[in-house]
Formats: sequence, C-alpha cells, structure tokens
Amino acid sequence: MKRIISVLIASAAVGLVVWGTTATKNITSLPVVHADAPKGCSTETAAGNWGFTLTGTAIFPTPNGPVPVPVAAVGRIAADDDGSLIGTEARSVGGGYADETATGNWTVHPDCTGTLQVNLYESGQLVRTSVTSIVFDDNSKEFRMVQKSLALPNGTEVPVIITLEGRKQ
Repeated sequence: MKRIISVLIASAAVGLVVWGTTATKNITSLPVVHADAPKGCSTETAAGNWGFTLTGTAIFPTPNGPVPVPVAAVGRIAADDDGSLIGTEARSVGGGYADETATGNWTVHPDCTGTLQVNLYESGQLVRTSVTSIVFDDNSKEFRMVQKSLALPNGTEVPVIITLEGRKQ
C-alpha cells in the first residue's frame, strides 16, 4: 500500500512539473472500479453472433435396454436484444450426420446464469426441443452449457449428457 501511495504522489508531482501550474486543466475523474465488482449479464450483453461446439452422449431406449450414443455438433447462433435466437448446426449422432436449423430463446440473469430453449429442424421438420442451463463468462464473450432435457416431437424424453461451449464472434 505504501508503494502504491508513493507511486501516486510521484506521478502527481511529475504531472505538475510537466503541466506547470499557470494553466487551468479540465480533468474528469475516473470512476472507482473494484476488481471484484460484478459486471452483470443481460440479454443485451449476450446479444450477438456466437460459434459453439457440442459434445456428449444421448441414451436411446431399445427393447434390449438403453444404448448410449455419441453426439457432436458445431454451429452458429445469432441472438438479439430480447433473447430470441436463430441458428444452424452441423451434427453427428452415432455417426449419422445432418444439417439443422434452430430457433429459440434464452433468458439471461444478472449473475450471468440463464436458460436456453431451442427447437431444432431438419428440412423444415421439428426433430427435437432442447433445454440447457447456461453460464456466461469473460464479460459475456463465452458461454458454457449443460443440457437439462431433450424432447422428441412426440413428447418422448431422451436422457442426455451433453455440454456446449461457445464464443462470441
């Protein structure tokens, strides 16, 4: 603390020598910002274009019992200030590839947590609805998600263990 005060006093003295004392200077004071001050999040801070990667496992029911199937995807979403989003996804489920489109929305809380609900379509047909929990970090430049639920159009719930990571583009 003594060193910081010494540096500030020395800086002030240098400023007086450089600027002199005869002219009036208009200096606005800077706001006080604490290192631990929360920046807060909102749909406005989360708005923008995002790229993401999804990985995990879906557990499909079969007559012989549940079967875990690997899932992976990459995609883009564009979110607006009111939390609505649209996007595209290239995904592989058990080696089966498809290009998908997405529509949905997310809620973003001041503590940088939230929920995303998205409907995914192949060739215009709804194939599933996903709900995830989300956390934003790095001043709303990155997100991390874990999938809470996946429902097929007929209402069947498919257990999943899926995570997503995204970065604002």
